[in-house]
This record gives sequence, structure tokens and C-alpha cells, in this order.
Amino acid sequence: MRDVIASPDNKFYKLLKKLDKKKYRDENSIFKAEGEKFLNENINFNKIIVKESKFEYFDEKYEISRHDNLTILKDNLFDEVSTQENSQGIIFLYSKNLNTIEDIQGDVVILDDIQDPGNAGTIIRTMIAANFQNLILTKGSVDVYNPKTVRATMSGIFKLNIIYETPEKIVEFLNNKNYLKIATALHEDSISYEKIELQENNAFIFGHEGGGVSEYLIENSDIKAIIPIYGNIESLNVSVATGIFLYKMREKRIEKII
Repeated sequence: MRDVIASPDNKFYKLLKKLDKKKYRDENSIFKAEGEKFLNENINFNKIIVKESKFEYFDEKYEISRHDNLTILKDNLFDEVSTQENSQGIIFLYSKNLNTIEDIQGDVVILDDIQDPGNAGTIIRTMIAANFQNLILTKGSVDVYNPKTVRATMSGIFKLNIIYETPEKIVEFLNNKNYLKIATALHEDSISYEKIELQENNAFIFGHEGGGVSEYLIENSDIKAIIPIYGNIESLNVSVATGIFLYKMREKRIEKII
């Protein structure tokens, strides 16, 4: 007999609702990911939650009933915990990445006070496409484990080392590990990203959607760099700028090898 949660007073159901808030994601070190595509990812999940009316579909296609960690919700309860308008009827719980800054090796992308979930998700997807594995966000940045960002990463969130840290600890780490610190900034002494000469370990710093990189990180950077803008517009969206910049840096790496 299948276990079906039908009561809104159920303890696990209440937890699912709470996981829309960062506080409870942090307390439990878990987050939700929604959509059928996660069934095709070879990533260990803590639990599958499926809408009762969609159970037969998913069981016939993926044999989800073979999983011990399966929970079925009545349709009305599932709709309450889903964050999507047109939900496919399946949610997964995953453990959060618990790496620390000392686990970082090689080039790193730093996002300073990024606030928009969609921007963060797009940047994560772009990092994976350009073969960057390390992401540090300053504390106070958007929570990449919120449902909107997880969805925007298209499962990319599982493929990066993701760390939150203070600007001071970030700078200390980068200095101790001899990183070349490159901040994107519109300063009079900024150079075109074309002129950057990469070192063995490089840190690429991108800033807040409205205010850019903080003065503290700019002052502690080795290079201030810009992407040339040829048309009549002041700046680029941070996710677009990050994508252009990282692909240029990847090209420079490839050219060095050739």
C-alpha cells in the first residue's frame, strides 16, 4: 500500500512548505528541485515527492515505486508546495553543498552581492558551459538554493563547488593562495578584458546588479577590467557580462595551451 499524505497537519508536509524560505533550507541543509528532468540526472536525492494523480505516469516511465524514499501527496497539498505554475508533479529534496572556501582549487568566479535569482541561475549554467567549477558568493547574496535559482540552473547547481563567505575572508584566501584578482569595474584605470594576462590561479569578480563590485573588493583586486561597449548603453546585465567575460577567459586559456 502506498503512503499518501492527505493532511496539511502532517509534519513532513509542513517542512516542505517551510523550505521555500532560506532560514529553513539552512537549518535543514536541504533544498527542493522540481521537474521531471531531475529523474534523468545521476545525482543522489534525499526524497522524491510526487503528486498523487501523476504517480502512475512516473512509475510506469521511471519505476519510482522502487525507491524507499518516496512520498506521495494529495493533489491539493502538492499544489501548495509546488513553486511552478504548470508543475509536472514531481519534486526532489537534495542536500546542500557543504564545501568550504579551503576546498577551492583553480580558477574561481566570485559574485559580490548578486541579488536576482535568475541572474545567479544563468551565471551557474554559463560557468558550467565554459568549464568553471568554483563559485564563491559574498554573504548577503541571493540564495542559490531557492527554487527559482535551482530551476534556472537547469541542474547545474549540482556541478559546482558553491561557497558563501565574507569579503574579508575571500580576500584573505585569495591572497594566501596567490590568486590574480580581477574585478569588473568602470574605473579610469580599468583595462579591456582583451589585455588580461592570466596566471595559474585567477579570481573573476562580478558585482551587484545596480552598484557593481564593492569598493572593498575593487581596492583589493590586482586588475580592474571592462568589457568594451560599442553601442549607446551604459552597462550590461551582470549575467550577460559574466558570460561574455568567462568565455573570453576560457579562450585565453585555450590559446595558452595551443
